[in-house]
Amino acid sequence: MFVRRRPLLRAAAVGGGAYVAGRSMGRAAQQRQYAESEQDERIANLEQQQQAAAQPQQPAAAPPPPPPAAAAPSMLDQLNQLSTLHGEGALTDEEFTAAKAKLLGS
Repeated sequence: MFVRRRPLLRAAAVGGGAYVAGRSMGRAAQQRQYAESEQDERIANLEQQQQAAAQPQQPAAAPPPPPPAAAAPSMLDQLNQLSTLHGEGALTDEEFTAAKAKLLGS
């Protein structure tokens, strides 16, 4: 009996070709998936950087603000105080005139 080997050879060639094509497509899909995951990671990193830049930086333990300084007495209050001291005799005429000029900036 004589057996033809061509159908077997043809089946092997077709099967081998399909195997190679399948591996090639699998590698291509794997590369695409890797590229997409890498791109997603880069986008996520950029979004985190943008969010960090948009949020104001706050120190971990900020010291409490200092208490407000006592308000300086107004110019009128200071002039009244000088006048009172001059009237009581605590300031001489020259001292009163010098202090008043210094206060008024003249």
